[in-house]
Amino acid sequence: MKLNIITLTLTATLAVGTAYGQDDPAREAAKTKAASIPDKVQTVAGELKYFDGVPIGNTNDLVYDYLTRSRALGVYLDNVGAVSIYSVLAGMAEQGADAPNKIAIWEQMMDSRTPVITSNTSTMYAYAPTDLAKDGPTVIEIPPGMLGFLDDAWQRFVGNMGVTGPDKGKGGKYLLIPPGYTGEIPDGYFILKPLTNRNFLFLRGSVKNGLKAAVENFKTGLKVYPLKDAANPAPTELVNMSGRTFSTIFPSNLEYFEILNNIVQAEPIDAVNPEVRGYMSAIGIVKGKPFNPDERMKKLLIEAATLGNAAGRSITYDPRIDGVKFYPDTKSQWVTAYANKNTSFEADGIMGLDARVLFYYNAGGVTPAMATPHVGAGSDYALAFLDQNEQPFDGSKTYKLHLPPNVPVNNFWAVTLYDTQTRCQLQTSQLFPTVGSLDKGIEKNEDGSYDVYFAPKAPEGKEGNWLATNPGKSWFCILRMYGPLEPWIEKTWRPGEVELVNKPVGEGGLIEELEEKLEKAIK
Repeated sequence: MKLNIITLTLTATLAVGTAYGQDDPAREAAKTKAASIPDKVQTVAGELKYFDGVPIGNTNDLVYDYLTRSRALGVYLDNVGAVSIYSVLAGMAEQGADAPNKIAIWEQMMDSRTPVITSNTSTMYAYAPTDLAKDGPTVIEIPPGMLGFLDDAWQRFVGNMGVTGPDKGKGGKYLLIPPGYTGEIPDGYFILKPLTNRNFLFLRGSVKNGLKAAVENFKTGLKVYPLKDAANPAPTELVNMSGRTFSTIFPSNLEYFEILNNIVQAEPIDAVNPEVRGYMSAIGIVKGKPFNPDERMKKLLIEAATLGNAAGRSITYDPRIDGVKFYPDTKSQWVTAYANKNTSFEADGIMGLDARVLFYYNAGGVTPAMATPHVGAGSDYALAFLDQNEQPFDGSKTYKLHLPPNVPVNNFWAVTLYDTQTRCQLQTSQLFPTVGSLDKGIEKNEDGSYDVYFAPKAPEGKEGNWLATNPGKSWFCILRMYGPLEPWIEKTWRPGEVELVNKPVGEGGLIEELEEKLEKAIK
């Protein structure tokens, strides 16, 4: 009986093997070849050499260099948010805003002298760090009328404050709880629990009653202090950054990884997951250990940082992911910094790697409030990196943006120019490279529309509607809508493209303007 079972089993196994082609010599040979490697093979890592599958010569060195470089590139791209916000806070600290109770503020608004990535000139900014490892639970008292949020050390959203937060714009006390804290948490506070010790406090103050009133609101109502000192806190100091020239831009060289190492050493080990820590460990960044790359590693890290910088620019100017185009049903070049309006960059259990880079490379400060405008409140942004022909903007040429009648905003709109190298405000003859509906010199067209011009010199009679550009430099712009209304949100009202004006006749541009003038004259 046992023999029959064995015979049947063997017969069935052979039948299955035959059915799947295991007795087909050609198929088996193809499978073997697919699992093998030639004695010489050309790859992006170089020419690799083998003796019957065993690496020989400098093959191992080439492969390990490629692995290290590629892993370093991944580390660069995955941690742009952390390195960027660290660089901002480091710039503030160098100017004296070096403690949680020393708040960096721009009392005369932020102009192009202070390079902060895609900052605007229309609201009063205030920035501050936290140091929960030193201070423990920390209180942040905010005055009424604030619009703000807290991001952690990796620039991940923690919670909103002010108008979009639980105090609903009335002001209130927030308590930040350190990672791993097990002590008592008192009542009477709005609680925030970041995963990191060093966090980023971002506040915007309303200037509707003037700059002086906005500053006074900050001075009288903003306080930051350790909970343990609540009975007698040290005074909160506002450090005015207006007019100062200093850098907050993250580097794309070896220093990038040195900054990341500083962040890793200062934060809890579980601030990021083991997969991320594994990639960082592969290039020598390990919590509790010194980061001392040798000459080989330095060379590869510099190459990876260069590739990361290049990747950030390609993802910016040629995004190949869904949800970036503002008007995907057209050839419009208007885009959003938040792909699919997603501020966590994660959906369906998948992290949007390019979406995350797109935002952090070009902007700073993450909150859902910036991606989900409500009718008549908050703000929304559209970016134009290329002209209507998908070409980079040339600072030596003249361009025009047409905003159709009845621009749908409850408050105001503004257009700001940025430097394509730094992603900061473009430095030109105009200290504030912005034009908008609140400007006294701006002129409406007869039908209520606006035309904004970008050129080295103002078109005659258009000085109030002009933004200066620099010959030899490119630029990009952001259209900000403050208090956007339904036609903007529902996209029934659309801005024109940023179009080249001084084109040869026959390619559009001048001929189109002449036709427009002729048509108006006939009417």
